[in-house]
Amino acid sequence: MRLITIKENEAEQRLDKFLAKYMDKAPKSFFYKMLRKKNITLNKKKAEGNERLKTGDEIRLFLSEETIEGFSGAREYTVSPKSAVPAGPEIIYEDSHILLLNKPAGLLSQKAKQRDVSLVEYLLSYLLESGQLKEEDLRGFRPGICSRLDRNTSGLVAAGKSLAGLQAMNELIRSRRIGKFYRCIAAGMIKEPCQAQGWLKKDERTNQVKIFRQEQKDSLYIRTSYVPVKVLFLEGKPYTHLEVHLITGRSHQIRAHLAGMGHPLIGDTKYGDSRINSYFSGCFNLKHQLLHACRLEFPELEGVLGNLSNRQFMAPLPPIFAEIEGKSTAVPADCISRKISI
Repeated sequence: MRLITIKENEAEQRLDKFLAKYMDKAPKSFFYKMLRKKNITLNKKKAEGNERLKTGDEIRLFLSEETIEGFSGAREYTVSPKSAVPAGPEIIYEDSHILLLNKPAGLLSQKAKQRDVSLVEYLLSYLLESGQLKEEDLRGFRPGICSRLDRNTSGLVAAGKSLAGLQAMNELIRSRRIGKFYRCIAAGMIKEPCQAQGWLKKDERTNQVKIFRQEQKDSLYIRTSYVPVKVLFLEGKPYTHLEVHLITGRSHQIRAHLAGMGHPLIGDTKYGDSRINSYFSGCFNLKHQLLHACRLEFPELEGVLGNLSNRQFMAPLPPIFAEIEGKSTAVPADCISRKISI
């Protein structure tokens, strides 16, 4: 018999959901059969599987160790950070419930294939190596990220260390109460702040999106705010350093929206201009779209997210921004809009 005592991070989930994590290779029918036969009990009583677990609850598995381990998939949680990218994520903020990480470009937010190394593996590795989690803890609760960035987009990603933190942060993002701001460099001159809206439709086959002015079947409403920071001139051609407020967060929203406005991001091979990309690749060795999630702004909060209430967090711009600006003639955007001579 194996006794499992529910910890804080495992509470508030259904019994059957917990069992499916604990023995992740077992079919659902197995759990319900064992519950009916009282081979799995909750607090020494017969259970149905839909009970909400509380901290301190006791689950007894009247099963052989061979059966339990046979239904438990092989788990590998630690990774070697240097095996994936030259630099791992920087921790911008941490408390008992939440982590804010500065993801480097080139690192997946979540793995797409079994052999991939992603931000999730870095998160688990950090928590295990720092002693904040034990591998046994991961059988009932798995910390995770609350938002995703494209592989080649850098910047701030929120992660939940506790179940309460993960749930609260996911709800905050879902309700769009958190301000998400990006920095990028786009082709052409953008003189004035603007707020663009439209409808986004994704082609799952090509993993590309299209922007429409009017609603289309299966399309999603999008809204993005752009504020020019500087206009850069390289070999006489203008480029604009922008701060972007992502009001709705959809797949490829910033990249596709700017490209549709005639201002593709430099380095963007999916929605960008190949000639511009070739120029920045040759001059600056830029191999990806220059897009960075630079700032998160939190509203007034209570509870597990109370430490974040009314606070802002910044992720420093990657050095490539300063390198490009250093080789350009940079003009503050307000000078351009007021038609002040260079």
